[in-house]
Amino acid sequence: MTKKTKSVYPLSRQESEILRALQDDGRISNVQLASRVGMSESPCLRRVRALEEAGVIRGYGARLDRRRLGLDILAFVHVSIDQREDTDADSFLAAVQREDQVIECYAMSGTDDYLLKVAARNMDELADLTMRKLLRWPGVQHVSSNFVMEELKVDAGLPVGIS
Repeated sequence: MTKKTKSVYPLSRQESEILRALQDDGRISNVQLASRVGMSESPCLRRVRALEEAGVIRGYGARLDRRRLGLDILAFVHVSIDQREDTDADSFLAAVQREDQVIECYAMSGTDDYLLKVAARNMDELADLTMRKLLRWPGVQHVSSNFVMEELKVDAGLPVGIS
């Protein structure tokens, strides 16, 4: 599975400020945004639209409190798969995409192939996901988990600015 390399979008100072403001508050009005970054409204809106069209801004969404939703367990699950069959890797990734409890997935270097960020209501739900689903997904050879004890920095946004 290969990904196309995307070219880096060169950010101006004002675009960096726009992105920082939008990461802080995605619901900010254009009038407020323009005022915050020291621009007039029309040029500010044009810059935002250009950032959206360039794919720098991928979308807008709400940040949810998992505990208020009853998701008390947050775990990082390390997965090793049999790399000899491409179909196993593709099937594994398709299973990851279908599973709502897997909220993030990364291909990793090192001893494990993938790192999954998983949210569950309780240990029973996480055990069910691991034992009845994940360990049965194609190519899975080994699974280990680390549990989040305390979240110290979450949804911080990306560091944007001029190098």
